[in-house]
Amino acid sequence: MTVAGFLVSLFPLGLLAGAIACAVWLVAAPSLLPVCALLVVLYVVPVVAFRLHQLVAPLRPGGSRLDGKTYVPWWGGHQIQLIYIAVPQLEAILRMVPGLYSLWLRAWGSRIGRRVHWTPQIEVTDRSLLDVGDGVIFGHRAVLFGHVIRHGKQHLLLYVRKVTIGEGAFVGAGSAISPGAVIRPGVRLDAEARVYPMEVVGP
Repeated sequence: MTVAGFLVSLFPLGLLAGAIACAVWLVAAPSLLPVCALLVVLYVVPVVAFRLHQLVAPLRPGGSRLDGKTYVPWWGGHQIQLIYIAVPQLEAILRMVPGLYSLWLRAWGSRIGRRVHWTPQIEVTDRSLLDVGDGVIFGHRAVLFGHVIRHGKQHLLLYVRKVTIGEGAFVGAGSAISPGAVIRPGVRLDAEARVYPMEVVGP
């Protein structure tokens, strides 16, 4: 791991410390101010950090070595998003408000259409790597992967590419969609469907 990789891996710890500090502040002096500070730490700081990281080390599609001697931008972006993987309830709350989760993903850099329905327990591993059309419906516990890591003969290989889902598509419960996959407009995926990297589903 590079020095930069190690430093960015400390981001989740710093975020957790900030959230705990806000919580202690709220208990010690109950008011609206510590509540606002906690919301900023949990929902604003990671987005701003990710956007700044993109300016310095932009995430590029394609393959690379994860265990090489050069800094891997995906690693930094992943660390910044790690709190939402560790505590999925933070995003599940956003999905309870119509349109809010779509707005949230747009803030990370994804292109999200109108009237998209996100079930509370959907899993998105890479918040900047989605292209979702209007009127898409996601079933319970569907998973969208913007990356995949595989063991090569001697190295860990990382592949990164956005997931594209066309207008009016339906993604069945428990489906898993891999990086680079394309779901054509109007396609209906059955429950537990598996869509592999770079696979195109539909006419």
